[in-house]
Amino acid sequence: MVDPYAMGGGDPMFQIVPIFIGIIFVIVIGSILISVFKGIGEWQKNEQSPRLSVPAVVTSKRIDVSKRSNMHHHNDTHQHHSSSTHTKYFVTFEFQSGDRSEFHVSGKEYGLLSEDDNGVLSFQGTRYLGFERNKWNISRGEEYQGGYK
Repeated sequence: MVDPYAMGGGDPMFQIVPIFIGIIFVIVIGSILISVFKGIGEWQKNEQSPRLSVPAVVTSKRIDVSKRSNMHHHNDTHQHHSSSTHTKYFVTFEFQSGDRSEFHVSGKEYGLLSEDDNGVLSFQGTRYLGFERNKWNISRGEEYQGGYK
């Protein structure tokens, strides 16, 4: 008797599904590798950039919150729902030239900075290193350290 599935015959699903799964696998792995190489490239570019400290003003602040939810089923009797959030903090600085740059900062740094703060911004490429706010002479209401606003 002749095998009906031999020599290219049979159910086309047995030919299409493995190809489809292979394509999805290549796309997922490719996306991961692209992300890794972009991250390494940005890190390398930042490492080669000079460390700069320039006068700047905090012009705006923003938060990016992403939420992820998962629903797990256990024994068809009850469900377990879990969610998590991730918050990223960004601050935009304006330089004396009028140019602006936005930097990703920690939550602590974000909380310490206020819009219209002026001082000296330290950065290396796209990497935020710190911001030293100008000091004020409280008794005289004057700016202690030079800057612009």
